Amino acid sequence: MASPINPNRVRTIKEVPHQDGTVVYWMGRDMRTEDNWALLFAQSLGMKYTMPLAVVFVLMPEFLEATERAYRFILNGLEETERALAKKGIPFYLLLGRPEREIPKFTAQHGVTKLVTDFNPLNIVRTYKSEVAAKITASFYEVDAHNIIPAWTVTNKQEFGAYTIRPKVHRLLPEYLEEFPPLRKHPYEWPAPVTPTDWHKADRSLKIDRSVTEVDWIVPGETAAQKAMSSFLKERFSAYDSDRNDPTLNGQSGLSPFLHFGHLAPQRLALDVLAISGRPIHEIVDKEKNGSAENRGSDASLLEELIVRRELADNFTYYNTDYDNVNGFPNWAKLTIAEHRDDKREYLYSLEQFDHAATHDPLWNAAQRQMVVTGKMHGYMRMYWAKKILEWTASAEEAMAVAIRLNDRYELDGRDPNGYTGIAWSIGGVHDRAWFERPVFGKIRYMNYNGCKSKFKVDEYIRRMNAL
Repeated sequence: MASPINPNRVRTIKEVPHQDGTVVYWMGRDMRTEDNWALLFAQSLGMKYTMPLAVVFVLMPEFLEATERAYRFILNGLEETERALAKKGIPFYLLLGRPEREIPKFTAQHGVTKLVTDFNPLNIVRTYKSEVAAKITASFYEVDAHNIIPAWTVTNKQEFGAYTIRPKVHRLLPEYLEEFPPLRKHPYEWPAPVTPTDWHKADRSLKIDRSVTEVDWIVPGETAAQKAMSSFLKERFSAYDSDRNDPTLNGQSGLSPFLHFGHLAPQRLALDVLAISGRPIHEIVDKEKNGSAENRGSDASLLEELIVRRELADNFTYYNTDYDNVNGFPNWAKLTIAEHRDDKREYLYSLEQFDHAATHDPLWNAAQRQMVVTGKMHGYMRMYWAKKILEWTASAEEAMAVAIRLNDRYELDGRDPNGYTGIAWSIGGVHDRAWFERPVFGKIRYMNYNGCKSKFKVDEYIRRMNAL
């Protein structure tokens, strides 16, 4: 059976001569059964070589500041994944521990000769994939099931900004923005007995901060993700372009947690947007016909955020391993930050004060409260929030550390290329240009309270967040 996916979506990490055995999809970033290129590729290998197929997920006891809020979202979603896979004749294994130990052990125990995983640009994930590759004797493949255009295909370098990656993305979209084939019932039975996952044991294995608890406004899993997407497209999509940047309106999609945990494929959302729009993709992205990337209609605005901006974030974290520190900033930003390192700060706050929303600024405090209570901060406020951390800390290094810690601790979509990139844009001018010079910020773009007042009803936003 030929592979049902574009071969450019697949990268070989390790190739060994073919041997009979089993195929395993090591699920990581893309926690779903349907619309998953990595799982589809793994199944195509099983069909081609008449081999059984299983899916494994490694539950690490701790991961990059993730709290109970994030882990419950993962575990509850995976329970649904296990049930959905069983209907397709594909067993699911939840492995407890570190992937560099558990994956080699599993491959040896179950005769795995072909291992497939999904793409993740974060440093920690790339490190343990390299360690796994060194320890296994199976062929090892990586599939970008998260981006519409694979990160290694759209460009081979770090891009300066959206304006440089956008034409590359637009040129390749017609080739990659295709409908998913269905996952088939796998005909080759797994050779070992499979017991249902002990989810309570999995929970007990975690060594995490349980004080940051689940939120009740969102339900994890593929089914909930599809319902949330349908609701957004039916009820709010038409006003997305006009309402999305106003924190007092319910104008954003609310889908970022589902996209982050892979419960929803960005490509599925893009395809459904195109179906509603009625415009072909080339017409939507044609700047000569539609003007700038802004104010071109809800379809163009959503696809810009969903595709171009997400591809840009993965590009930054993939090609710049210093995405989480000041060494990843552009040279002009490093220079201006150094020149203003000793500038007097009117206010200086500790991590604890930031964490408890105890600054002098009621707008910043409201944004922090939204994140702490709901696990989500409005996208416009994320920019203001991070820039004020730069203004109220002693250095850009401290600002980066504080912003990343708080984001990854409370946000459901923390520990994500979008989050690291947004913080680096706000604090270090990544994907931005030099602006007028001012104290502390130097030439980094500045935002203030009065600027927010001109954009939306600040008092209303503060009132709502304080009422949470």
